[in-house]
Amino acid sequence: MPYIQLKDVSFTYSNGFVAVDGLNLSIEEGENVAIIGQNGAGKTTAVKMINGLGKPSGGIVMVGGMDTRDYTTAQISRVAGYVFQNPDDQIFHSTVLSEVEFGPKVLQFDEEKKKRLINHALEVTGLSGQRETNPYDLPLSIRKFITIASIIAMDSKVMIFDEPTAGQDLQGARRLSGILKSLHEQGKTVITITHDMEFVAENFSRVIVMANKKIVASGTPREIFWDFDALHEAMLRQPYVSRLCHALGLPGNIIHMRDAVDAIADRARLKE
Repeated sequence: MPYIQLKDVSFTYSNGFVAVDGLNLSIEEGENVAIIGQNGAGKTTAVKMINGLGKPSGGIVMVGGMDTRDYTTAQISRVAGYVFQNPDDQIFHSTVLSEVEFGPKVLQFDEEKKKRLINHALEVTGLSGQRETNPYDLPLSIRKFITIASIIAMDSKVMIFDEPTAGQDLQGARRLSGILKSLHEQGKTVITITHDMEFVAENFSRVIVMANKKIVASGTPREIFWDFDALHEAMLRQPYVSRLCHALGLPGNIIHMRDAVDAIADRARLKE
């Protein structure tokens, strides 16, 4: 049985708006998954139900064998941590350290485990030197890493990131890539919502496309970014390098710059 499973799930807000309708999704333990789609596709609503922030109006959401309808958000969040798109919705302590150590304290980890997790979370997010800094003395891009560190320190089996690259420069995106790699090596299940197609192409083994409140495609980045029907339905574009290679008529469903360079070099050699 998949570690995460949504079966015929729907979600309707109190004002009657249907955000998700008949959604079926399975994610295996240890998968590194990106969910893409335009605003209003139902992405955030879907992942919030995995974390317990929302309960399905219809259907079943199972996480680690738990039917989320039978557990509180606090109970589910011990298994599935959620990093909000806006860090200011999540930060409420006066120092970086107190923010990151809050979760391990609530979970009542022993002192050795708590210290190890906190130090690891600060190190992997690049915050080791800013333990005593007030989060609001740091720019928004760095505050995002504080919220990521706070979830990593809780050692959840599932970690959900909502638009982590928003507001990040190239250095920040590379740091995020390193974090995802570290989590994958630890066997964590990582689910990321993002509009950054280049980031998806470089960092995820599976991509789920949502449109019109449902999943319209699922596959590897190479499969998804050359599935023009799915991209059209979801109103998404290929990564820049794929668009360039498509315009040049290069073969191979290219999604990485290194592959594009090789393909262009091969074409040049054939013309010699």
